[in-house]
This record gives sequence, structure tokens and C-alpha cells, in this order.
Amino acid sequence: MSSRARKTDDVADAISQADFRHVMGHYATGVTVVTTLDESGTPHGLTVNSFSSLSLDPPLVLWSLRGNSASLPVFREAKHFAINILSSQQEQVSRDFAKPIDRFAAVEWDEGLERLPLIRDSLGWVECTLHSELPGGDHSLFVGRVLRARATQKAPLLYWRGAYFPSAD
Repeated sequence: MSSRARKTDDVADAISQADFRHVMGHYATGVTVVTTLDESGTPHGLTVNSFSSLSLDPPLVLWSLRGNSASLPVFREAKHFAINILSSQQEQVSRDFAKPIDRFAAVEWDEGLERLPLIRDSLGWVECTLHSELPGGDHSLFVGRVLRARATQKAPLLYWRGAYFPSAD
């Protein structure tokens, strides 16, 4: 071990949830809405900022969903999902898809591959088939194999320290 390195195995107490949330809130993330269809063809979606690319070969992406989410059964049963990467003009879309309301009532969308809901005016779309679901603490991790991805030249909607950037407020 170098003289500048410090051993960190001797942590006395685990970090509190509040402290962990506070620190992670300092990491700016993009904002997405993950969408799918249930068995009857009804669209479902929710706001997610835990989205990341995972692999280039094969092309894989990753996102997570809280274990007690009402949407979890729908996404577990879905064979496909889409990641709608929100643009700077879509703060209200993010807010609406974070609430337990008819989330598709106020948003225009088109059908992508497998009839997946693709939200109009998004910065980009990543359409996937479900590759795997893995446990991740109090969340489930969904890995998608990318079937198609497209992007526009719009500016991104970001979330940092509990606020949207750029903000409409």
C-alpha cells in the first residue's frame, strides 16, 4: 500500500440512509421515463434516474426499480421496455410520471418497436428486450438488450441536489 493510500475496511458504522441519499444527490443524473405495455396492451411508465449504459458488446443498459413499487409486477412481466431520455423541456413529464396518476393522459407518444410507448419531444429513446432482472438491495435491477437507439439534438433534463436543471421554475 502506498504511503498516500489509507485502508478503509475499518469503518465503525455503516452510512445512514439519509447521509447516503444526501451524498448521492450531489451526483447529477439525466432523467428518463421507462415505458412498457402490460399483457392487455395498456401503457405503463415511471420516472427513473438510475439509468446507465452497461455494455457495448452486446449492447446492454441498466436501470433499477424500488422493490415496493406498484409498477414492479408490470415490468417483471414485460418482455420489452423503452427508455425515454427526457429533454430540458420535459420537466412536467418527469413530474407526472413520478405520481400515481394516469401518466399517459397528458403526454403525446408514438409506438416504437413491439408497440412500446415512445414519448414525443424526448432527447432520445432506447428500445430494449428484457435481458435479465437481478436483485439489488431494496431495488430490482433491470438489464435490457438494446434493439434500437435514437437521439435528437435537444438539451438534456438533469436532476441535481433535489432539483431539475434547467428548471422551468
